Amino acid sequence: MRLTDFHERVTLRFGATYGASVLADHVLTGFGRTAAQAIEDGVEPREVWQALCVDFDVPRDQW
Repeated sequence: MRLTDFHERVTLRFGATYGASVLADHVLTGFGRTAAQAIEDGVEPREVWQALCVDFDVPRDQW
């Protein structure tokens, strides 16, 4: 998954404002850091998206 696709999915799922907050403020259960920090640290966007989906109970067909 490209980073642009990741950001599009976040915006579509959470909205622009709340999505930005989720990326910056929510500490991912599986990573122990925020999604923004994980991306900065080089974690694949697909892995970060999947972690967000788990934490926010996104239906599996929308992963």
